[in-house]
Amino acid sequence: MISTLEKEITFRFLNARKKDGFLNIISIFSFIGIGLGVAVLIIVMSVMNGFRTELINKIVGFNSHITVKPYNNEIKNDQINQNLKKISNNLILSNSGEAIILKEKVSKGILLRGYDSKDFSKLKIFDNEKFLGNNKILIENYISIGKELSFNLDLEIGDSVTLMSSVGVETIIGNLPKQKTFIVSSIFESGLIDFDNNIAFINLETLEDLFNLKKADRNLEIYLDNPQNIEFQKTIVQKNFPNDFVYTWSDMNSSLFSALKVERNVMFIILSLIILVAAFNIISGLTILVKNKTRDIAILKSIGVLNKSIIKIFFLIGVIIGTSATVFGIILGVTFSMYVENLRQIISSIFNISLFPEEIYFLSSMPSEIDPFSIFIISLCSIIITIIVSIFPALKAAKLDPIKALKYE
Repeated sequence: MISTLEKEITFRFLNARKKDGFLNIISIFSFIGIGLGVAVLIIVMSVMNGFRTELINKIVGFNSHITVKPYNNEIKNDQINQNLKKISNNLILSNSGEAIILKEKVSKGILLRGYDSKDFSKLKIFDNEKFLGNNKILIENYISIGKELSFNLDLEIGDSVTLMSSVGVETIIGNLPKQKTFIVSSIFESGLIDFDNNIAFINLETLEDLFNLKKADRNLEIYLDNPQNIEFQKTIVQKNFPNDFVYTWSDMNSSLFSALKVERNVMFIILSLIILVAAFNIISGLTILVKNKTRDIAILKSIGVLNKSIIKIFFLIGVIIGTSATVFGIILGVTFSMYVENLRQIISSIFNISLFPEEIYFLSSMPSEIDPFSIFIISLCSIIITIIVSIFPALKAAKLDPIKALKYE
């Protein structure tokens, strides 16, 4: 426990006098350094959490949660039993192939995904305000393209394009690639430029005819009611399709999210050094304080104040500086994280620079997600570092010999 005397002396020593001006400067720099270190850590972690969450939402919103790819046998309705319907009410058959899209003299390679019209309207990506056109029209010779692709090829709804397949067709002049003309029925925007620029949707049967595919090649896309526990639900699907290849969106993007996790951990370690460096200023400040208060410490010891009380006093000074700086850093970091996108827009407009280019980060705005657990860990690390660096000066103050101190004072 901390006595009233220890509290009073602690706060008295914290109020530096004029002759302790240099000590006051060190304390202020310690406070600011720790506070900024905590704030920067919270901001960086929040932005990285937001980036990860936004990326997952975009990927999951565009792709199925679980996909079943048959090896040889066609996926039949009797395989889609009650077990699957317990975890999903949205089971869709699809197929895909790579083609070249042609518009006058411009051509581009894209990935085509085929759906029935009734299934096409169930896709989550088309249930938003940014979707243009009719999401129920995906019959023969109609195509739905991404916003970025429409910009690159200068396409609008109602325009016609030509798709060239890699599959050949025999003619009198030899083997030529299959070609077909399509009308743009809708334009979607997923939020990920890579998807919007490289993926298009056409009717399932039209796609199979264009690539000479069979019904046995169709995949089963499963959109889960609750996609959180993805691995457990994957095992349920695998039991229903033991001879087929079952994979999740997480499997397809495992390297990306592993890299994000490693980067997040490394950034945490590197930025923690800011707090560590700032905390070492506390050692300097407390050491100078002990030197300046040698006479006071000697008098306290002479009137019977125990060594453990001296340790508590100087230890508390360091902890108070570190804890108050941590609280300041939390407030600053959380506030900045909440308005990071607004600040980005202001800085970009003032200096006419792009701080978050879409073509690099695949997102149109800077995301931020405040994680209370991350804030708790950051605060805990900051306080622990402060506690550790406050121990040495406090022990040094307790070891002071009052006779020698008074003699030379």
